[in-house]
Amino acid sequence: MKLRFLHGAALSALLLTSTAYAETPGNTLVVAKAIDDIISLDPASNYEHSGTETINNVYEQLMQFEPEDVTKLVGGAVESWTVSEDGKTFELKLRPGQVFHSGNAMTSNDVVFSLQRMVKMNKAPAFAVTQFGWTADNIEKLVVARDPMRVDLTITTDLAPSLVISILANNITSVLDEKLVLEHVTANDMGAGWLRNNSAGSGPFVLKSWKPNESLVLEANPNFRLGAPKVQRVLIRHVAEPASQRLLLERGDIDVARALTPDLMQGVAGNPDIAIQDSVEASVQYLAVNEKFEPFKKPEVRKALNYLVDYQGMVDTFLKGQWTVHQSFWPKGFDAELDGTPYKLDVEKAKELLAKGGYPDGFTVKLNVRNSSPYLEMAQSIQNTMSLANIKVEINPSDVKQLVTAYRGRQHELSQNAWIPDYRDPQSHAYAFTYNPDNSDDAPNKTAAWRNAWEIPQDVKDLAAAAVKERDTTKRMQIYVDLQKKLQEDSPYVFMFQGMTRIAERKNVQSIAIDPANGVLYYRLTTK
Repeated sequence: MKLRFLHGAALSALLLTSTAYAETPGNTLVVAKAIDDIISLDPASNYEHSGTETINNVYEQLMQFEPEDVTKLVGGAVESWTVSEDGKTFELKLRPGQVFHSGNAMTSNDVVFSLQRMVKMNKAPAFAVTQFGWTADNIEKLVVARDPMRVDLTITTDLAPSLVISILANNITSVLDEKLVLEHVTANDMGAGWLRNNSAGSGPFVLKSWKPNESLVLEANPNFRLGAPKVQRVLIRHVAEPASQRLLLERGDIDVARALTPDLMQGVAGNPDIAIQDSVEASVQYLAVNEKFEPFKKPEVRKALNYLVDYQGMVDTFLKGQWTVHQSFWPKGFDAELDGTPYKLDVEKAKELLAKGGYPDGFTVKLNVRNSSPYLEMAQSIQNTMSLANIKVEINPSDVKQLVTAYRGRQHELSQNAWIPDYRDPQSHAYAFTYNPDNSDDAPNKTAAWRNAWEIPQDVKDLAAAAVKERDTTKRMQIYVDLQKKLQEDSPYVFMFQGMTRIAERKNVQSIAIDPANGVLYYRLTTK
């Protein structure tokens, strides 16, 4: 059958919600998703869910998880690798014959450029590799090309090799087309302005357009090394309202709905034209407690907050099927999981702790929250239960960009956030939640611990340092379990839930792969 391609007015018409379609075009997968979290699609800058999903479909990382088996770590741009006896040098051999979307051949120079650029830019995602001891001053000596197909990476810190390999699957290790990026450098920005809404990758899809708060379009790369994607195009429509997503799905205007609430999922479950796909997700939902806010400097007050959340009540009602109760920084279903829920709604216990902390009459606090479902409902529940202990919560709803910007600048008092692994090792979350060597406002490492101004206790620092060095994997995982217990006792985080990825799709849609670590979708094998 001859494929039909959408251009100009045809594509614009498909974006409109006012016109009903019997079905979407056979060569285009149409997805409804809130994409207002995208700030930049540059792999060196992106740190948000929708951007991560786009990058994983557009670029190849050094290591990655393929949609054929999203649980197995394999080489991406890298064909094979060896580790020196001292565990400090990693020799990476590239796959031969790889070609970027531009037609330029991929060489070791592109890998070196991509990694050096990321470290020199030092945006928020770079924290994943600064653990290697990489800095803007030393990166040119530690990441070098041995020949056109081989790269040597040298780390200066004591890390388990398995941890290093896991980190190389982070999307910041996406290999950029050096020639193409350098053609678009403006004012020494290393191409960041252009890469904000353009791509320079070699992955299964090419970024064709991104219109903030409107749409994102991916086109199939016919020359991808594992074969062209099955669909010619993926159109992501920004649809924030779950009810609107349901209506569009039932009318056939979209193929996939990404954010149906439990009641809406139940409503479409009996529709013979719609299927529901579930997957565990490694995202952890938590309250971020900024210790720059005077009441939160007291450990008793921080602990009291854990007793003022109706965890089970939310999961049994409006979060049903979307989140499960989880009260530690690393999710269940992965190595080093800590099961058990030591906290429940206990107003009297919270009042006792507040009194010990010097706030028997409570206080007023602002809660930053994403202005969409189910986050607003979560905030309203928290507002209600905290009021029982005389804590007046003022809800401050905003779009994701505003929420993230305030959090990254530690300009919040309370902030409702989710954390998704940057790589599938507990160090991904342990680093974020337990590393803060410089608590000044202009510190270079802006981890979650820094964002909440946490002066980390020495015993927590010692455990975190021991975990990354331990070569025995079993022992290393146990250290992470112990570390999670420490943070349950006292930290600037109220860990609440672990996410589930649930998508509703037209039954003619097949083979959307869901990454269990971060809930992103892979579209390369998808058919209609």
